[in-house]
Amino acid sequence: MHKTYDFLVLGSGGAGLSYALRVARYGTVAVITKKDSAESNTNYAQGGLASVVDKEDSFEAHIQDTLVAGAGLCHEEVVKMVVQSGPDVIRELLDWGARFTENKGNLDLGREGGHSRNRIVHAADRTGKEIELALLSAVGKHSNIEIFEHHFALELITEHHLGKKVTRHDSDTHCYGAYVFDTYSNKVEPVYAKATLLATGGVGEVYQYSTNPAIATGDGIAMAYRAKARVANMEFMQFHPTTLNLPDADSFLISEAVRGKGGILRTEKGDAFMRNYDERAELAPRDIVARAIDDHLKKSGDDTVYLDITHLKPDVIRTSFPHIHENCLLHGIDITKEWIPVVPAAHYLCGGVLTDMEGRTSIHGLYCAGEASCTGLHGANRLASNSLLEAIVFSKKAALNSVEYIRGLGALPNVPAWDDSGTTNIEEAILVSHNREELQKIMWNYVGIVRSDLRLARAFRRTHLLYEETESFYQRSRVSVALCELRNLIANAYMIIRSAMRRKESRGLHYTTDYPTSLESEKYDTII
Repeated sequence: MHKTYDFLVLGSGGAGLSYALRVARYGTVAVITKKDSAESNTNYAQGGLASVVDKEDSFEAHIQDTLVAGAGLCHEEVVKMVVQSGPDVIRELLDWGARFTENKGNLDLGREGGHSRNRIVHAADRTGKEIELALLSAVGKHSNIEIFEHHFALELITEHHLGKKVTRHDSDTHCYGAYVFDTYSNKVEPVYAKATLLATGGVGEVYQYSTNPAIATGDGIAMAYRAKARVANMEFMQFHPTTLNLPDADSFLISEAVRGKGGILRTEKGDAFMRNYDERAELAPRDIVARAIDDHLKKSGDDTVYLDITHLKPDVIRTSFPHIHENCLLHGIDITKEWIPVVPAAHYLCGGVLTDMEGRTSIHGLYCAGEASCTGLHGANRLASNSLLEAIVFSKKAALNSVEYIRGLGALPNVPAWDDSGTTNIEEAILVSHNREELQKIMWNYVGIVRSDLRLARAFRRTHLLYEETESFYQRSRVSVALCELRNLIANAYMIIRSAMRRKESRGLHYTTDYPTSLESEKYDTII
């Protein structure tokens, strides 16, 4: 592959592709993706994109809903900027070819938990896929953009690779690209770039049950952490309240829009229980609904709760949720007649690589957007469907800033070739898969929806042993995607656990039985 570009994009979701489209007018762009280009968290987003479109809605209402959901940790200036950018984002996506569901000639607007108005722009129940395919089509037509599938970014290139000691207190660290592993040729090469965007998605695979695709291993966050970038609010992991609870269903997500359309959560006996926990019932924010389900299951001993939309007309269900309807049928559930068995699963990380309002990280030339970032929008809990909006807004901010950044930059420094001397091919891959499964179980059991000091301490001890074992294995083994993903998962698990141990309160998505209330003194971002 060509080794020097003006812009390097790590990740091929909504944030990465929209950034690539914007900067391609100003230079050459390489997009690195470890799977097929369409495989991303964006592609799996069902619900939609929150934006003020209806004349009965207002920026003020959307801002307030976001601040309330964020439980006191949202950065208000960021919230205002993102919310007010919503209509422009919708227009841009339409210009790029996205087609959203309409109702009598206007955009059909759904409602999800935490929203006080109908403002969810969607493409039936496959909004993320619609946006992803539109962006991929636009990218494919641009001669300045090259996409490299099945290439895995290993490490960000900084002064560390020039022999300089880099610490987290340095303010003059620069990113010059990344070492990239070509899984076809099994070679690692440096890819140089004047500006690099991390758009690698979240960390859902750190948990045993997740709505994310298997690629969501927090690679970008782990790379940024190792490069000494600042990372924030990793304790705030959002668990989606409703994933399909059937064998082989792979935690298939039942969109929040189902509850927004009138879905009712019921116990096995048929009782609607959400009003026992919150007056907003099924439309309460996700953290409240997930904890309510978790609490009910623990108290009752039941294995599942149910989501009931059988009171809606069958045609309305099939039209509104064709993908969910089809997928449930494949598992023997007709949602027009039967309740859907659901349980929570890890869904969205509200923390990540810390950025400013321009998408800049603490490392010069390194930008971040999408779920890998912590921008200040979500605070302690993401408001439903704000994430796609945030990804597009911050990719634009990062693009504008990075175009200015690369102007006047001199030649990039040469760095040493990747050194794998003294390593051998992995002979016992079972160790990697076993450690990954063990890590996921530890995180699910001890660092999940409800936490405690005892659980966190136990998780820390056990993950540290996994770290030592895996790191030793890594140092003597040649590069493999499975091993590198495991290293990244362990790094993210460490950051989540340490951040959770530092927060001596319950706030938003972080709930601990030892500190069950929120404290004004704890109203700060947890920065690593």
